[in-house]
Amino acid sequence: MGMLLNWLLSALAVWIMSRLVPGISVSGPVAALIAALVIGFINATVGVVLKILTFPLTLVTLGLFWLVINALMLELASALLAPGFQVRGFFAAFVGAIVLSLVNMLLKWLVRPPGASRD
Repeated sequence: MGMLLNWLLSALAVWIMSRLVPGISVSGPVAALIAALVIGFINATVGVVLKILTFPLTLVTLGLFWLVINALMLELASALLAPGFQVRGFFAAFVGAIVLSLVNMLLKWLVRPPGASRD
């Protein structure tokens, strides 16, 4: 049940991000669900490899380079899912990565406040 809730919250975060960030669009709720799934898969595979390979650069930039990696992963998801999920340009992807992280964190906090059991 936890994974399904996490997926739904991520899809809601993708939809909210598309409404807040100019240059990012989602064609509907099904596209948001698919985009959340693909973004999660990319984060779990390509994202992990990129973060390991670029760890020295991330240390030098005090972690800011991870935002660039997250933006690139959003662009990759957009390339795979066009026209249902579109990111127009690197700046939109960069801002979108920040907004997506913040919205996702906020939604998960609203559903499970800090200190709540994670069972």
